[in-house]
Parts: sequence; structure tokens; C-alpha cells
Amino acid sequence: MNKISGPDLSFAVAGVNFKNPVIAASGTFGYGSEYTSIIDVKKLGGICTKGLTLMPRAGNNGMRLHETPAGLMNSIGWENPGLEVFLEKELPRLRILGPAVIANLSGSSIEEYTEGARLLDASSVDMIELNISCPNVKAGGMSFGLEPEAALSVAEPVRRVLSHKPLMVKLSPNAPDLIAVARACINAGADALSLVNTFKALAIDIHKRKPVFDNISAGLSGPAIRPIALRMVWELREVFPSVPIVGVGGISASVDALEFLLAGAAAIQVGSATFVHPATMIEIIGGIEEYMIQYGYHSIGELSIR
Repeated sequence: MNKISGPDLSFAVAGVNFKNPVIAASGTFGYGSEYTSIIDVKKLGGICTKGLTLMPRAGNNGMRLHETPAGLMNSIGWENPGLEVFLEKELPRLRILGPAVIANLSGSSIEEYTEGARLLDASSVDMIELNISCPNVKAGGMSFGLEPEAALSVAEPVRRVLSHKPLMVKLSPNAPDLIAVARACINAGADALSLVNTFKALAIDIHKRKPVFDNISAGLSGPAIRPIALRMVWELREVFPSVPIVGVGGISASVDALEFLLAGAAAIQVGSATFVHPATMIEIIGGIEEYMIQYGYHSIGELSIR
């Protein structure tokens, strides 16, 4: 008797194959090995690394995390060992885990971005996520993602130095004209877009009578931002129907992930929810599969209602 196969959750973006559409978001999953004793990491579709810079960075001083109702504020500041250490020590361990590897590339200058891209292009990572949307650094980061001209100025030279790896650009929800920034990145040669990064936000310690974070503002993530992130994914998919979009922002259950997939996202990333419940992504994968069986979907691409 033949075994009845379940729905196919796999998909591909620019030649990179993912076993399912659930990806660990940058900055929330370390380099994957940190979670191997807690969850079955190999079940994930992909892992996006912490933000990587050309040289090591210590990150921001002072408070780095602050809880809010239905959200989490962070001001980490790209703490990482630098690309050379990542390529030598972290990447080999990450590759053994099994999921597709997406390197989140960050930088404070165009030169830093392009040199980092050159090193990653020669590595075994599967894809590069260009971070032009982090609100927690004083130079680079979100400053490149707020206006289309600035986005183009970094995405274009990065795309030129990439001979082997596809490029996904992570967009900022703080951009005054997100569609224009997305169009600039696509014109620069981006193979995919991911959105959203965190929202610029503020918290004040009423007892110390000063902002909680040394950098004054910080990035807000978590369930509070999900409906806004979902709206932005919907709008971008409407304007750019052929560009793969990875939805990010407040996803903490399969129903949240399904909203993004139905809105037209090719995949989703889970971030803050992993801190609360490390098995969130595994449960989301199971929930998506159950939904597809319930409604008779055979492949993940059929879910989009767009």
C-alpha cells in the first residue's frame, strides 16, 4: 500500500532551496548552534545570522532589552565577532545544522558593505540579507534604508560584487516611502525583499527620569507591530507581484505566519517569539502543514490569495 504524502512546504528563491517557509530571524537565533539542545534546529527552513560586520563590534552600551506591552525593544548594536571569525568558526557549525543559511550583512559605509559582500560571496552561505534597516546604530544601518537614493547607493555596489550568491534586502518600516525604497533595491538587482525590521521607538524610565536606552531610541518588535508589518507586505506584493517577499514582524503562532503567506509572502521569519518560547518555529511549521491538509493545499505557493 503506497504511503500518502503530505503537502509540500518547500520553495526556492533565486536558486536557493528551503524545506519550508519558516526562517529564524537575524539577531534572535545567534548562529543556530545555541538552540540545538532545546529544539530540533534541522527542521527549520532557514537560519538568518546575527548582523555581521567586516570588523568585530562590541555592540551598544547600557540597557539592551526592554519589554513593552505586546512587544520588545532592543538596542543591541550589531554585536558580532566580525566576518573573518564568522567564516572560520561559526559558519562550518552552522552548515552542519541543515537549514539554508542566510548571512545578514551590516555595515557603516558602502565600502564596508561591499567588502563584506565579497567575502560572503566566496563562502558557503546560501544567500545574503542586506541589512539597511537597523535603527540601533549611529552610522550606516537604517540611514541607508530610509530614502531610495541611499538604498540604491549601497544595494547596487553590493549586487555588483556578488557573482554567486542571491541578494535579499531587508527594508525599514521607518522609510517615508517604502515602495520607492523597495523599487530602488529591485532596480539595483535585489532577488528578494524581507520586511519589516524593527520600528524606531522610545521608552523612558520614570524613576531615573531619562530614556531607558543610552542611544535614546531603540527598535520595537513583537506582536504589537504585526498588523502594520502585514499591511506593508500586502502593499509591496501588490506593486511587485513577481518579487519574492519574506514577511517579518510579530509572528508568534501559525495563524500569524499564515496571514503573511496568504498576503503573498513567500516565507516568514520569526524573531522575538523565540525568546518567549524557543519551540515557536517548530510549532509554526506543524501548524502550516495542518492548515494545508485541512484546506487541501498541495504546495506552499498555493496559499497566496493575491
